[in-house]
Amino acid sequence: MPAHVEILSLHDIGFEADIEETGTTLEANSAIKAQTIHQWLVANQPNQPIDGVFADDTGLEIDALNGAPGVYTARWAGEPAANRRKALHELSNQTNRKAQFRTVITLIRDNNQLQVEGIVRGSIATEERGERGFGYDSLFIPEGHEKTFAELPAEVKNSISHRARALAELVKII
Repeated sequence: MPAHVEILSLHDIGFEADIEETGTTLEANSAIKAQTIHQWLVANQPNQPIDGVFADDTGLEIDALNGAPGVYTARWAGEPAANRRKALHELSNQTNRKAQFRTVITLIRDNNQLQVEGIVRGSIATEERGERGFGYDSLFIPEGHEKTFAELPAEVKNSISHRARALAELVKII
């Protein structure tokens, strides 16, 4: 982030509510989160200037599954291990294992709403590999690599990830 930008977490601002993700797209859920936080700030910290609020939503989109799990990535089969098992099961007879992780960030600034995205393309492994990471990291092999996100060192994963790419796009507009 540029030196003139200070990022505060939800904890830093005292926001403790759960935000229900009722959208049917990553774009919608990202906007719901940003709008909810922005409205909360306006209501609860009326004397504090709000330079901007941003929030994201991320999904794994598997080509052979018509983009599933997509917006339902975290809750596709219930919990992370079940989600991974379901992905492997759904792809068991598929030769097309192409997939992408996509992050959408919504920025609300000066009563304007903008969205940016970051995508990392890759494929789904035939079995879980690696101990690092979370979610689908042990299944996802980013293009240009032979290891899954869970096998790559954190600094490598973080430098090529969908979130890093989305944040790079966000930095361009702030």
